Amino acid sequence: MDATGDTNRRNMSGQTRLKMVDFEMEENHSRHQTEGLSSKRLVVRRGRAFKVTLMFDGRLWEPSSQRLALQVSLGDMSAKMLVNFTDKWFDTDRWSARGYPGDLRRRSVPIHVFAPVRSSVGMYQMLVHIYGAQERRSFLVGTFVLLCNPWLEEDLVYMPNVLLDEYIKRDNGMVYMGTDVNVVPRPWSFGQYEPGVLEACLQLLQVSPQHLSNKHKDYVHRADPVYLSRVMCAMVNSSDDMGVLEGKWQGSYKDGVGPTEWSSSADILHRWLASKAKPVRYGQCWVFASVLCTVMRVLGIPSRVVTVFNAAHDTDGNVVVDEFYSTTGEKLSQTKDSIWNFHVWVECWMRRPDLGLGFDGWQVVDPTPQEKSAGMYRCGPCPVAAIRGRCLRTPYDAAFLYASVDADIVRMMVRSGRLVSKTTDSKCVGRAIFTKSVGSDAAEDLTESYKKSKIRGEQLMARCTMQSANLYDRSHPQAVSCLRSGTLPSPAEADGCSLDVSIAVDGEPTAGESIDLTVTLTNKLARHRVLVEHLNAQLKEFNCSPQKSFWKSHKEVSVPPFEVFTLQHSIPPSEYESFLSDDDIVKVSVVIKDVNTKERVLATQDFNISTPKISIQVEGGDTIQVKKEHTAVVSFTNTFTKGLSSAVLKVEGYGLLQGKQEARLGVLQPGEKMEKKVSIMASTKGTKMLNATLSHGGSSKVLSRSIHKVSITS
Repeated sequence: MDATGDTNRRNMSGQTRLKMVDFEMEENHSRHQTEGLSSKRLVVRRGRAFKVTLMFDGRLWEPSSQRLALQVSLGDMSAKMLVNFTDKWFDTDRWSARGYPGDLRRRSVPIHVFAPVRSSVGMYQMLVHIYGAQERRSFLVGTFVLLCNPWLEEDLVYMPNVLLDEYIKRDNGMVYMGTDVNVVPRPWSFGQYEPGVLEACLQLLQVSPQHLSNKHKDYVHRADPVYLSRVMCAMVNSSDDMGVLEGKWQGSYKDGVGPTEWSSSADILHRWLASKAKPVRYGQCWVFASVLCTVMRVLGIPSRVVTVFNAAHDTDGNVVVDEFYSTTGEKLSQTKDSIWNFHVWVECWMRRPDLGLGFDGWQVVDPTPQEKSAGMYRCGPCPVAAIRGRCLRTPYDAAFLYASVDADIVRMMVRSGRLVSKTTDSKCVGRAIFTKSVGSDAAEDLTESYKKSKIRGEQLMARCTMQSANLYDRSHPQAVSCLRSGTLPSPAEADGCSLDVSIAVDGEPTAGESIDLTVTLTNKLARHRVLVEHLNAQLKEFNCSPQKSFWKSHKEVSVPPFEVFTLQHSIPPSEYESFLSDDDIVKVSVVIKDVNTKERVLATQDFNISTPKISIQVEGGDTIQVKKEHTAVVSFTNTFTKGLSSAVLKVEGYGLLQGKQEARLGVLQPGEKMEKKVSIMASTKGTKMLNATLSHGGSSKVLSRSIHKVSITS
């Protein structure tokens, strides 16, 4: 990089002049594991020396009479260092610079610069000073970016080298969605090597509320990964700052991009940067988390995306989520608490000297704007170890995150505004917690990292009453509320409830086919029982209460003493396929009522329906060369029993296609295939995604979606 000239006096002939500084980007990027992050500026990591070469013209540099010094600055923080020509080690506690005596030359001088391991992250300016007996000249030579160093043991974000290819360098991953009974893996491009992504991450720091309110304080604290993760967590959402994404969970997305349409963090960050910090519309939890994962990997903090299935949103902090149902099993919307079928957040790896022993390692950082933490929409970092150990006062937000993975669900049946019964489910929340495995697209189960088996006291006895309220005490977390009209409870009832009920989905529900359900009843009493079954199915989105029931069943059965009895049900495709979309989830609930005793027992199950897949095939294979045109064939076959009117097959791919391409068909008959060929070409290396959707009937709802990973090589 050319030197910008003398900052103190005008150029005079006969004086030593710094012509340029070579930042040795290829060598430094290789040594610092930053290849691909930028082709325009030097990117290095703290705690490791980097090399610059000073080149002179005019009167050559005289080492016997002239001294060299370097100065680096981040805002108003500055460090000046004399260049010592010595074979001694660097002073690792401060910025220092040295040249090797064997490299001492008058026209070009290689200098090695050392940034201490607790240096702040950001874009630094560099100046070169030349001191002589009667002169002092200074040259502004350019900027460089300093990042955290997870390869260095002394850095707070140090991680064993074998894991860093996955948690720092990998530019793609998997996000797990759906339900715990039918997990749907979704490819995602983190895209940290896309041009402009590094600049967007640095700009996020510059426009954060912390920086705008106190620049010096912000620069100082940027040395701390806890601080960096708090700042970036808030900046990924735009709820109270100039952040990246605006969240939206209901309604139309026509004035932006629907959350399910994204598959690339780089696409989102580029839009935010190009708009000069206006929020990109729209995001939901997996989009927020995936963007944050990209940002943290760019900054040098090992990160991964984690999905919690059946995640609780506990609004009142009592680690209990209340749910209300009708006496026929229909779920009602009567509480601010909620259970999301899945919720996605980020884990970042760091030591926590601020917390003491036992809290190092993975930390939960959740950028989805749910609740405020210290006045801003952010959550964490909170040690996973603190969540597992139920250390609920641990900074930051341990109680809220603990509830997300281990809250109890209290399900209450109501009739005419009156509580009929209630049960406590201690197993549903956090049923499964997944992330992508190291070196594989398979899921790794993290559930044991977050949860111990809940320790219960002695088995709690169900208490029945003939009082008008017929309530069970909330302090009995495993008791099943049973309405009774008899006398004292039987021994079977003293163990809990005299009737066990469960509901299961048979096989993998697939669109166009019947949904088969099995309800299992266990009569724990020594007498016949006449039971009434109410079964219903409701459509819902992953994070909200269900809509009105679209299918119901009602029947009466007689169950012998101590008998296990099964009831089979089938929901035909005609009941759901006219309004099904790719992202919908079905909640089935069953209430079994004893005709004589009025005892009622509730069981529920959520599941998603697999829709017909869109085929995406890249001719010649999924690895293509940069700047070479290739053809991809996208097709969809209608496996439904009826035709799909106004079928639209859309294809897009950030970094592969310009805009959206689509094929349209008036009616796609059963068994018929529609196809679209597209030409793809990438201008940069890395992993990119082709995203195809199928909609019909003039609706914006997507019936089927496929995301296909394409690797770009030089």
